Amino acid sequence: MASLILVCLLWSWLGKPPLLEADTHGSPDNASHVLQHCPKACICASDLLSCANQNLHTVPAPLPVMTTVLDLSYNVLPHLHPGWLAALPRLHILRLAHNQLRSLTRGAFHNASGLRQLDLSSNGLHSVGHRDFEGLTGLEELLLYDNHISFVDHGAFRGLGRLSRLYLSCNRLTTFSFHDLHGLSPRQLRVLDLSSNWLASIPVSEVVALPAFIKNGLYLHNNPIRCGCSLYHMLLRWRQRGFSSVCDYLEEHVCVAFDVPSSRVRFFTHSKVFENCSSPAPSLERSDAHLEVQVGQPLLIHCQASAPAARYAWVSPSNELLVFPGNQDNSIRVMSNGSLSIRAAQPSHSGVFVCLAAGSHLRHNQTHEYNVTVRYPQHESESFNTGLTTLLGCVVSLILVLLYLFLTPCSCCRRCCRPAALVPPQECSAQSSILSSTPPAEGPGRKASTHKHVVFLEPVKEGQNGRVKLAVSEDFDLRNPKILQVKSDSESISSMFSDTPIMS
Repeated sequence: MASLILVCLLWSWLGKPPLLEADTHGSPDNASHVLQHCPKACICASDLLSCANQNLHTVPAPLPVMTTVLDLSYNVLPHLHPGWLAALPRLHILRLAHNQLRSLTRGAFHNASGLRQLDLSSNGLHSVGHRDFEGLTGLEELLLYDNHISFVDHGAFRGLGRLSRLYLSCNRLTTFSFHDLHGLSPRQLRVLDLSSNWLASIPVSEVVALPAFIKNGLYLHNNPIRCGCSLYHMLLRWRQRGFSSVCDYLEEHVCVAFDVPSSRVRFFTHSKVFENCSSPAPSLERSDAHLEVQVGQPLLIHCQASAPAARYAWVSPSNELLVFPGNQDNSIRVMSNGSLSIRAAQPSHSGVFVCLAAGSHLRHNQTHEYNVTVRYPQHESESFNTGLTTLLGCVVSLILVLLYLFLTPCSCCRRCCRPAALVPPQECSAQSSILSSTPPAEGPGRKASTHKHVVFLEPVKEGQNGRVKLAVSEDFDLRNPKILQVKSDSESISSMFSDTPIMS
């Protein structure tokens, strides 16, 4: 038994060093193995791999498995092999711009579901097939500008459910389907650049039916579009609403006048060309439905589709996708018939709600917008219209002025305002007399007297309170005034006038 234990101990002791050696040397070998995966013509920096501008005719292999950004731009790659991205499961960004790709091989992007950005600009692509981007379920941005694309398959972008930015400018497109967007999801799309192509006409009715957030990013400038009143009114409305697709490129929105290719006029600079255009069609004047509700009240919005749809979805003002049965906190519900129900409206619900209806009964997918305004309840004191009360005050003031000017009794005014005849001084009111050392002016018909002066004497009755009793001698000389002797009663000395003036 002891020998058996000893053998086991020796075996374990003899077996441990090789394991330790393998462990200690395993890490450096793995590190060097990883470093060997960086191609000689590329630069590796952590998870970034740049092989740009190396005159590459084929994609270097093998590639580091941890690569998240791969830059192969400015090379001479003629094609891509199927499944070549299978060894890069972490890849998020792929740049293939400025190469010599003339077509995309079927299966070139298989096993790349995590790819979010794909740059194929400035190549020689002539068309986009319905399976060229098969497998890119997570793609968010696709750059195809500056190619020779003249045809886009009807379902070329079907399956790219998360694609929000598509750049197709500087190509040779003559048509583009706006009612189905070649498989693009209207719920996610935010930028669709079709500028600098060969588009000769725009289906205005289909473009008008698109949601506002797509119109804001729908770039149609610098195309040889035939001038038309409906297109002019549509672009004019977009400008009034401040859409970036128009406001950022005002001078580059041109059209061909009189069917002469060389006679291009600017929509907004040469607007006189459209002076004879009648008022816009009702479809162009379709504005968002405006709904108002007070805070805390329920709100029900019906999706006004032209026919029953198989699927309904809503996009909230905060870009939240709402499908049956509603959001997580159950504050917003989506009914089976497509209606949107808000249990208690809050200020955060203010904005544009977009209804998306799709199904076999509809000719094409429909979108409808509803502008919701959530207001706080007004108090009773605020229920009056300020402008109305101001106008009423002005009218009342005007009436008072007219009454003052025209309804004053003139005859009475003449009698009251007629100069009073001179009466003996003793009939004048004492309140109009002022104690002064200056003699009164002598008017015509009135003799100055040097012995008759207006004075204030003691009142006859002793019961009068608050009066000042003055005494002036009869020989008081106005030319040499003396200081008057003031006598006050025992109760008050606050007044210097008497009720009854008496001539002495």
